[in-house]
Amino acid sequence: MVAHKELEAAWNKWKVDPGFKAELATLRRDFIGGPTPLYHAKRLSEMCGGAQIWMKREELAHTGAHKINNAVGQALLAMKLGKKRIIAETGAGQHGVATAAACALLNLECIVYMGAVDCERQKLNCFRMTEMGAKVVPVQSGSRTLKDAVNEALRDWVTNIRTTHYIIGSAVGPHPFPDIVRDLQSVIGNEARAQMLNQSTGEFGHPTFNNGPGRLPDTVVACVGGGSNAIGMFSAFLDDVHPSKEAGKGHVKIVGVEAGGEHGPWLPDGTETDKHAATLTNGVVGVLHGSRTYLLQTHDGQIKETHSISAGLDYPGVGPQHAQLKFTGRVDYMYTTDSQALDAQRVVSRAEGILPALEPSHAMHQVMELAKTMSKDQIVLVNLCGRGDKDMLHVAKARGVTIDTDVLLTKDEGYAAMDGASTKQGSASNFAYLAAAFACGALLAIAVRR
Repeated sequence: MVAHKELEAAWNKWKVDPGFKAELATLRRDFIGGPTPLYHAKRLSEMCGGAQIWMKREELAHTGAHKINNAVGQALLAMKLGKKRIIAETGAGQHGVATAAACALLNLECIVYMGAVDCERQKLNCFRMTEMGAKVVPVQSGSRTLKDAVNEALRDWVTNIRTTHYIIGSAVGPHPFPDIVRDLQSVIGNEARAQMLNQSTGEFGHPTFNNGPGRLPDTVVACVGGGSNAIGMFSAFLDDVHPSKEAGKGHVKIVGVEAGGEHGPWLPDGTETDKHAATLTNGVVGVLHGSRTYLLQTHDGQIKETHSISAGLDYPGVGPQHAQLKFTGRVDYMYTTDSQALDAQRVVSRAEGILPALEPSHAMHQVMELAKTMSKDQIVLVNLCGRGDKDMLHVAKARGVTIDTDVLLTKDEGYAAMDGASTKQGSASNFAYLAAAFACGALLAIAVRR
């Protein structure tokens, strides 16, 4: 408790410090690449035939996801605390990569705990972390996924608390971690709200704040695992009243999307079994990792194993702030199955040339379904919180596509028609292909910022 109180006092001090805020804002601009743009997905909107779909493009942030906002902020906080050893947990690997990048920037030691199952399905991100100097520790206990990585990171922190800062990756864990993560991720919602309203003055004096629709969205959507990207987006809209409504009667609708797990022609819906991670849909109130929230647990209080095709949503709990938002009814929570997320990823990729990660692909499925039920003058805003490069080997396997990194592509082979046929990768190795994809993503991010 003493350590938590010390951390709370430090955060309350530094988060309002003008110098700290200025340093963080500079890094958001120069290192992270913010503000990330607001994008009108016109073709996707036309395909759905209803509401206009707008995306907050957090996947264009450095390292490919929203996680870098929190990692950089907490790394700066660690410097203020005089702690040079950083630990983190990661599921999809994006938080681990972001923490490794922040530690490399600030010359901090970095140890990342990652479930062994997630290490296997996110090999590329494991390699990215080690390339930036981080040590990746595969966790072999329990279900060997995100829950177990958090367990190991917490054990490390309480053992080495005087020299070590734990950069927790989501809005979970004991107080004040959920508040710290929410505060650092609130830049997403604050930027998005200003961009929607075309507010380009003051701290938002940037060209990306001049191309919005000029009003608030009717609905805001984000995926929810632990809930950091969602709480960062939602926080700016919780008190907003839609301009077309009478004051005090109509708020912007907010929707969180969880992992519904397995589903297929011969499989029951994941939420009808234990093959899902829809905590707010099927969970009960309990305590996990130091916070009281909704959990997936047995009648005798044992945490259930979860399942999601997306490593970043594969968690049996949820941040306590989301639990409160569900309890009050301010936010609606629904779920998307594995197969629906895969379909949504492909639809968005082919309609807009944007490859979302599997995590926001869950949100994109519900965005498209919601848009179909709305009128063309209405707006749905979604947080596209990560890009899908990291998922390609995993997605290929799920689609029944064989990618052999050791076999060169023949003249007549390629990626043009991979809708179900097994294809072997070549022309360059698969890693060269992925490296090219990352390079294209980086060039696009630079072009957008200019």
